[in-house]
Amino acid sequence: MLMKRSFSLSGHRTSVALEEEFWRVLEQEAQRSGGSLSAFVARIDAARGVRPLASALRLAALAAAKSRA
Repeated sequence: MLMKRSFSLSGHRTSVALEEEFWRVLEQEAQRSGGSLSAFVARIDAARGVRPLASALRLAALAAAKSRA
């Protein structure tokens, strides 16, 4: 099931819909980095280039899960 979250990124509001499992991994990574989910998403947003934000977040969650395995 998709869960929608809203963030302020680069001065504007945006919403992202991801599966619960992706949000869970992203929240854990944000905690590990010592910051908030919003700050973590902002870092991914700044580095994503032309890739859609939802795709960049899924790839970040996948990379985090792989690094833990």
